[in-house]
Amino acid sequence: MNRWLLLSGGFVSALLLSAGLAVGQTQPKASTDCVKHDAPKKVEGQVVNVAPDGKMTVRDKKGQTHDFQVSPEMAKEYKAGDQIEAKLSDGQKKC
Repeated sequence: MNRWLLLSGGFVSALLLSAGLAVGQTQPKASTDCVKHDAPKKVEGQVVNVAPDGKMTVRDKKGQTHDFQVSPEMAKEYKAGDQIEAKLSDGQKKC
């Protein structure tokens, strides 16, 4: 009888320990290649800033700013003050 009690106690302990490990895991962070659900499909406005890493900030006609990740070629093509019309690519995922 002692053997069954020890075995069942061992199984219960292992179950509780493994459940604790699963609870402690964190959610993965959002990927940079996805966009927020409320992101506009099209933005027309003025380029505010173009960072060397390809991050472009655009101010729309309402005065709101939007950040875009652009290709290196596009980052070289535009500079602050340029007018731009940008739209969300069909291939980008919604987060």
